[in-house]
Amino acid sequence: MNSRDDPPREMPKALIEDYLEQEAGTRAFLDDLQKLAAEGRHAAVRDRLRDFAEHSQGAFFAVALSLGGSAQFFADVEAQMDVETGQKLRDLEATYGTLADEFGLVRSEQTQDRKNSVTSLGTATTYQADEEVPLIEYTPLSGEVELYTGRESPEEVLQVAHFLVRATTDALDVALENEQPVNTEELSALIDRREELESELGALRDQIDELRRTPVDE
Repeated sequence: MNSRDDPPREMPKALIEDYLEQEAGTRAFLDDLQKLAAEGRHAAVRDRLRDFAEHSQGAFFAVALSLGGSAQFFADVEAQMDVETGQKLRDLEATYGTLADEFGLVRSEQTQDRKNSVTSLGTATTYQADEEVPLIEYTPLSGEVELYTGRESPEEVLQVAHFLVRATTDALDVALENEQPVNTEELSALIDRREELESELGALRDQIDELRRTPVDE
């Protein structure tokens, strides 16, 4: 197969051929992954998928595209190969669909140079009475993988947010200085995220103003 920095070979026939050459072993591997996921060992699933993508790239992409459920992909398979092969890959989706998100995230790492993309954030709040400070416990998740857990005050959490926003503006500055284009989809999503941030900051501003007006017991 090509190096991990290159796009996969001819799509999708060459990928499917790689998968078919090791179909039994790959399905046994997927069975093991499902067991690990059921046991909550999501980090182990991610690591094993990365190893699979590194050493069996064609089979990895064949499974990842099958679990993605793209109608165009299945149509291409049937056009380049046959209906029976298309049905085999549809069976992957039906049998191992619970692994689709993990395959998708590792696929993004392989093709788009992503790493541990954060897909959700688990949060909980408590209150530190001695310090008179709320505490926020947060866990960024990449799929089902918990990346880490932090517990900080609102000011400390906002400092982390500030670091991330500043890193974002730095990245955009570099792109502008080097006349590097930003695609329409990314730019549209950036606008949406900026508007969401502005809305949340408006609510935060109101809360801080209310706290300022609230008497503090000495």
